[in-house]
Amino acid sequence: MKLIRCATTNQGKLREFRIAADHFGHRQIQIEAIEHISSLPECVEDGESFEENAIKKAIHYSVHAHRPVFSDDSGLVVAALDGAPGVRSARFAGPKATDEDNNRLLLEKLDGVEQRIAWFQCVIALAHEGRLLGVFGGSVEGRITTEARGPNGFGYDPLFFHPPFECTFGEVDANRKLAVSHRGQALKKMLDYVYQQL
Repeated sequence: MKLIRCATTNQGKLREFRIAADHFGHRQIQIEAIEHISSLPECVEDGESFEENAIKKAIHYSVHAHRPVFSDDSGLVVAALDGAPGVRSARFAGPKATDEDNNRLLLEKLDGVEQRIAWFQCVIALAHEGRLLGVFGGSVEGRITTEARGPNGFGYDPLFFHPPFECTFGEVDANRKLAVSHRGQALKKMLDYVYQQL
């Protein structure tokens, strides 16, 4: 069994990461959150790109763990909003915004906008004891609906319509979403690397 640590307190993400290991055939890779992560010095996510933030977090938290640590930075990019919410996806409606707050603000900003093309982007960085081991990315295109649809997923999933599915990410189960999602693509690349190299 290979144990890797995940630098997140987001339970929705952690659940997807664990499902991914099983989904992509890497059951021998165990994914756990960093122990006592909430008591560690916080990493300030002030990068201007998903890659900058992912690398910064992975290196920062890997110093506090005895195992390889990965961190993802991901978010929604909306063409009509000049790329927003982008790297500020989780804080779109403010520092303590909920998913509902962010979704509500996104719909408000797109009210009356016909061009609703968007894509999810994810970058995962893997580090060990302060040294970067690798960077892995993925993206998936879709468009923003005019209302939330579906109880599944988290974040902007209920607003993200994926044409090949003919529904939103909020209307599909985790395994179906992982097969095409930005996070699924990046996770598969990282898990393959861990299996082969570590």
